[in-house]
Amino acid sequence: MQSIKFVLFTVLSLISMGLYAQNSPDCRTAIPVCADAPIMGYADGNGDIDDFDPDVIRMYDCLEKGSVSSANVENNASWFVFRAGTGGQLGFDIESLPVGGSGTPTAEWDFIVFGPDPDCNAISMGTAPVAACNYEVNTTNFTGIGTNPVNGQEGDVFVDDVTEGNGNTYSPWLEVQPGEMYYILINNYNTNFDNEAEHFKLTFTGSSVDADQDSALDCTLRDEFLGLDIIACNGDPDIPLSALNSPAGPDILNVAWTVDYDDDGTIDAPLGSGPSATQIIVESPDSGRYFIDITTSFGHVTDDIFITFYGTPGLDRIELLNSNLNLNSDNNKIEIFAEGEGDFEYAINGGEFQDASIFNDVPPGMNTVIINDKSGCGTTAPLEFLIVGYPKFFTPNSDGMNDTWNIRGMETLIDPTVLVFDRYGKLMAQLGIDTDWDGTINGTPLPSSDYWFRLEYRRQVDGVIVAKSTRTHFTLKR
Repeated sequence: MQSIKFVLFTVLSLISMGLYAQNSPDCRTAIPVCADAPIMGYADGNGDIDDFDPDVIRMYDCLEKGSVSSANVENNASWFVFRAGTGGQLGFDIESLPVGGSGTPTAEWDFIVFGPDPDCNAISMGTAPVAACNYEVNTTNFTGIGTNPVNGQEGDVFVDDVTEGNGNTYSPWLEVQPGEMYYILINNYNTNFDNEAEHFKLTFTGSSVDADQDSALDCTLRDEFLGLDIIACNGDPDIPLSALNSPAGPDILNVAWTVDYDDDGTIDAPLGSGPSATQIIVESPDSGRYFIDITTSFGHVTDDIFITFYGTPGLDRIELLNSNLNLNSDNNKIEIFAEGEGDFEYAINGGEFQDASIFNDVPPGMNTVIINDKSGCGTTAPLEFLIVGYPKFFTPNSDGMNDTWNIRGMETLIDPTVLVFDRYGKLMAQLGIDTDWDGTINGTPLPSSDYWFRLEYRRQVDGVIVAKSTRTHFTLKR
């Protein structure tokens, strides 16, 4: 379980009262921010982190590739997350800053805002809601939402056409509601391969900020500095957890990491400590709740995050909960049990997906099921399963309806045999695929009662899963 790697990180400085940090690889570990001060950000200039499949990011029609054809859309990208504290008008300014604090800015910052309340998996799959985006050429070193502070230009709806864009580097104000979450991807269009950090300043604006800067955004989100709980897939990129995003900033005397793999309230292992152990890397498939305790000059800062890795779904078994076949319906009720952990949905026989794993009116014989992980960790191919259904009662009164009894759907099994017993365990009949029971023994009609059966067969065929029966009795009615 312990595939945690330690990374020694240079302590970052606080500038203009904001956290000066490069962000983690993707939105799952976005830096929590609020409106009480400008946030200083930078990117390392390498552009070597790929959060998006290039084809997926184009589905948003909001960002484009960098200045060289081989560049990914995410060159020098940074991720932030904020939660609205009050409702109303909200925007922000992204100001491109000179490298090293002097000279001419070289970055061309673009952005996309996902929200409200997007899911990180939906973002990576190209299906999340987009609140705003812009990749117009920045002639004033400013881009953002609201009003350009240099020329007073009001934001306009972004035009997704490189040749016919609106020329406006600002998007219209957001109208937010309290509690809504938004993720910001800030991207440097001008690819820089000289390893010099590209700097920017993120400042929140709008009437809600003007009314109360301290409450416009919910600053308690910073207390969740490890980020919101993460659902990932086995094989996903490693997940970095950093102490440097905490409200303590660089005021770190010591850091202690621990983990509770089962999330049962008991710490399973220490993951290291020391003033330099400011970051750990969580590797797939190490699910668990990770804890951090930062000792500062004023006390302790703590947080925890629950990380769950899901694998590709599989089919464990199918159980027959109830069978009540008759001439007019196929009333088999089954329950599907998936293999592995995940948020699954199910579809049988080419039908629509549903969250419930129980299906009614499943016909006897061969059927198919598809299991999909709703978190995006995979979908099974159609898997065959066999239902051997049986009528819960039959009426051997020679009226042409329900006069005989047998199990249906045995055709795929090799050498199937059905043994019928009375309640005392005495053998009443032995049936095959083509023989039904008429409710007699040696030609003598048997009385109305409950009878029991056992299905025997030599083996499964071609790996077909046979639904396990949980009910093994039926009724003879006269």
